[in-house]
Amino acid sequence: MTGNPALDAALADVGPRLRMLRTRRGVTLTELAAATGISKSTLSRLESGQRRPSLELLLPIAHAHEVTVDDLVALPRFTDPRVQGTARRVAGRTILPLTRRPGAIQAYKITIPADEPVPEPKVHDGHEWLYVLSGRLRLLLGAHDLELGPGEAAEFDTRQPHWFGSAGPGPVEILSIFGKQGERIHLRARPRTH
Repeated sequence: MTGNPALDAALADVGPRLRMLRTRRGVTLTELAAATGISKSTLSRLESGQRRPSLELLLPIAHAHEVTVDDLVALPRFTDPRVQGTARRVAGRTILPLTRRPGAIQAYKITIPADEPVPEPKVHDGHEWLYVLSGRLRLLLGAHDLELGPGEAAEFDTRQPHWFGSAGPGPVEILSIFGKQGERIHLRARPRTH
């Protein structure tokens, strides 16, 4: 016993997992002992929970079954409230998705370098909301040529010709919230009438 209830429960589950994996693969204790160099009695005690699992025992068993040690030990999962996205580079921009699953509304943190090519406005279905975190953002929207600074935001229908990039000598960081089907980012509340 470790004194940690979650860890103790995870270790107690190792034996049944080992037995289930071995029987599912149709391997006998004798065959597993020959493949791992671990005695048949030690393997039997591991499976019955009479022997505490150790890395020295689990590594050769995992190797023999062609699985990872993680597959043998179900450690408790600690939820992390942070969004774990992977940034990607697209046309020189760094785009970090902030939403975890595909859906109507998507959020991104975008870093745009200062040395982008000539603006090429695009048109597509959707609705976008931009918020400037740092730097200066140039937004071409229809006939408008706007410049936004930190703390400023813009919201627009992406069926209008639009383009955005750095307006200053350095990069600009923005948050982008985009609805592919034209969903608006927020609803304007109307006061109740009495």
